[in-house]
This record gives sequence, structure tokens and C-alpha cells, in this order.
Amino acid sequence: MHPILSERKIFLLYLTVWAVAGGFLTVLLSTTGMTVGGAAVVAVPMMLIYSFMCLASYYLCRTFPLSRTNIVRLLVVHTISAALTSALWISLGRSWISLIGEVPFLASASTGYELQLPLLFAVGVIMFLLSVAVNYSVIAFRESRDSERQAMELRFLAQEAELRALRAQINPHFLFNSLNSISALTTHNPEQARSMTLGLAEFLRKSLAVGSRQRIPLREELDLIKAFLSIEKVRFGTRLRFEQSIDDAAFDSLVPPLLLQPLIENAVSHGIGHLVEGGEIFLGAERRRDHLTIVVRNPVDPDRPSASGHGIGLQNVRNRVTTLYGLEARLEVNPSPNQFEIVLHLPVSAFLETQRPAMQFS
Repeated sequence: MHPILSERKIFLLYLTVWAVAGGFLTVLLSTTGMTVGGAAVVAVPMMLIYSFMCLASYYLCRTFPLSRTNIVRLLVVHTISAALTSALWISLGRSWISLIGEVPFLASASTGYELQLPLLFAVGVIMFLLSVAVNYSVIAFRESRDSERQAMELRFLAQEAELRALRAQINPHFLFNSLNSISALTTHNPEQARSMTLGLAEFLRKSLAVGSRQRIPLREELDLIKAFLSIEKVRFGTRLRFEQSIDDAAFDSLVPPLLLQPLIENAVSHGIGHLVEGGEIFLGAERRRDHLTIVVRNPVDPDRPSASGHGIGLQNVRNRVTTLYGLEARLEVNPSPNQFEIVLHLPVSAFLETQRPAMQFS
């Protein structure tokens, strides 16, 4: 559909512009001997008629795009089209003049019209060529807007694919560790193996329930962490301790699901797991206006060399944060001889985004 006809406001604006052009033509004709009234009766209706005729130039511009048509061919096509359209417009004008010529005080308009045919023809050619220029501008704008939209859609799809790939690494990585632990427990402590299996099932149920959502409140992420730690406590017992300090404003802040679980898993695997007496994992969160700071801290064995990269979980979180937030977020790693600390800085939306409904499991 023609872009001018697609929206009522644009169409009314288009007619208004042509009506104003009719006013200018009225003034022009009145300076050549026609009365102002006669000039207005001729010029305004004719301009409105021509406004519809010039709509056809849009399809001509689509047929001969600027980027793919020789300049000489463009000039020839549009000049001939302008001349033919203007000639047709003048012929329609004659029909209009013959109609209004029966009105006594407009009878002189017919004579004046015939005298101004060269002027009207020139005006018609100029107006048609102006409409061609406007249509090329409209087409260029729409193509640019469509290209930007397609580029945004491609970036979004690429981002979604990357996020799915990153999130797909979380559960298999965690399952690998958990199933190894369950396998080890089945031989000498079947009851603990059963308890760990139930805990794993509960964690997976909760993680699947939030997996279809783009963001979840921090309180739901904390529930996932507690479900994860209940599994690990079967292995570590009193060696694994957990402490959290979350301010009230942070609980409802939206975060990507399963963003913090890999950090806690990293603390267990690379920290608590290598300490004979175990230790305490600390999780803190503080919100200041539109900024959320999350801290994960755990003790480490000072005599054990630090693992390069600290596992897939930490790198996964870093990649997800970069993909989701770009430069608005950052992940800091602060190692020391006896402690390993991760500080996550996230922007917090001022509004709750539309969520896809979570999957329900019985």
C-alpha cells in the first residue's frame, strides 16, 4: 500500500500541503489577469486533483530505484512522466473549467485558463518532479529503517542463541559433578546418595521452572542457590557453611536466572572442596537506585595454586553478563592468599519487564 495512504494523519497532511500549493497557484494566476476568486476556483481544485495523480510517482520510483538505475535513464523516465502527467492534468482542468464556466461570474475563468496553459504545464512538471524527489526520500528512509530493524533483529537472535548456548552449559556442567558425587556415595552410603538424588531433582525442577524467563527476582535466584547447597551439604556436611546478607531493596531486583549458581558452585569446587575443615561461603547483595552489587566470597587453601580461569562456571557468568548488559555491567575477581572474592555489578531496570510465563511442574 502507498505509504501516504496507509495512515490517515499522513494523508490529511499530504492534502493540506497540496491545498497550500493551491493557494500559491491562486496568487500566481491572479497576477496574470485572472480575478482572485476565479483563480482560486481554478487552482485549489486542480491542485487537489493533481495530488492524487502525483501519488503514482511513488510506484515509478519503486520501479526505478536510485541505487540501481542509470542517471540518464532516470532523468528521461521522470521527465517524460512529468510531461505526460502534467498534460493529462491540464486536460482534466479543461473539463473542470467547462463545468464551472456556466456560472456567470466565473465565465471569464475559461479564457484566463487557456491563456495560462504554458504556466500551468510548467507548474505541473515541477510539482511532479518534486513529488518524485519526496518519494525517493521516503523510500530511502523506509529502507534505512527496515535495515536497522533487520540488523537489530539479527543482533537479538544472535544474542539469544549465544545466551541459550551459555545457559545450556550450566546444567550439564552441574549434573556432571552431582552425578559423580551420587555415584561415589551409592557404594558406601546409599542413604546419602538417595538424599542427594532428591535434592538434585528439586534443584532441577526449580531451575526448569525459571528457565523460560528472561529475568527473575533475586529472591527466586536465592531459592535456587539454597536448593543447590542442600545437595552439596550431603557431600560436605558441616564443612560447608553459608551466610547471606541481602538488603531489602535487592530482593526484588531482576537478574538473569541461574546467574549466581555457577559462582556458588565455583566457591564450593575451588574453595571449600580443597579445605580439610571446610569454610563459609558468603553471599551479599546491595541495591543503590538502579545499580545492584553482588558479592560472593569463599576461603581458599593458600598452599594450593589457583586454578586457571576458575572453571567453566565463572567464565560462563562473565560471558552472560557481557552479552546481556555490555559495558553497563562488570564482573570483578579479587583473589588473595586466603580468600577468593567475586563482585558483580549489574544495572537494574526501573521497570519490571514482561516475563514469559514460567513452566509449571507438579
